[in-house]
Amino acid sequence: MIKAVLFDLDGTLLDRDASVLKFIDKQYEKLIRYVGHISKEKYISSFIELDCHGYVWKDKVYQQMMEEFRIIDITWKELLEDYLEHFKNNCVSFPNLIKTLEMLKKKSIKLGIITNGRGQFQLDNIMALSIEKYFDTIVVSEWEGLKKPDARIFERAAVKLNIKTNECAFVGDHPANDVKAAQNVGMIGIWKENDQWKNINADYIINDLTEIPIIIEKLNT
Repeated sequence: MIKAVLFDLDGTLLDRDASVLKFIDKQYEKLIRYVGHISKEKYISSFIELDCHGYVWKDKVYQQMMEEFRIIDITWKELLEDYLEHFKNNCVSFPNLIKTLEMLKKKSIKLGIITNGRGQFQLDNIMALSIEKYFDTIVVSEWEGLKKPDARIFERAAVKLNIKTNECAFVGDHPANDVKAAQNVGMIGIWKENDQWKNINADYIINDLTEIPIIIEKLNT
């Protein structure tokens, strides 16, 4: 019996690629007096490449960009601060996010988020999507002192929900950090399909979030 669905955030609920593109376009325009010697296309493409789908923290990204483009009169720390302060204003959700969460809630399914990242930054992004009210627990790696794929962060989320790990399904976009790690603690691993990986060994593969309630209903029948 599946009593809870746990979600990754970036690339699963938050369309991070679209959000980054929206943010970095605005940052370029806002700071054009410092970065105008670089074409917007180059500035954006460099950030996206160095960011590596969020797996490289932005202090390193901006330091490399400062060196590569010889940006002066502004520091990498100021660029980072702009990111921390304004990224949340550019958050884009995947289609049918609210609809899916409401469908699961109507089925009395507990909901949680397990996400790697900085605590307040990730919470700000969750709040920007206006979804925090749907979740019974939000587990962020910085605050827990653990990060995926560590089994303990999945187990801790289950404890917070007062259920067993084998009563949970986990939805994520990363084959190892999300799907395999969740399966390792007895959770159903659901992969949200993307172009980065192929041939993923998941219990279920989805393209749209609305497929999740159907899967849960099937599992509980």
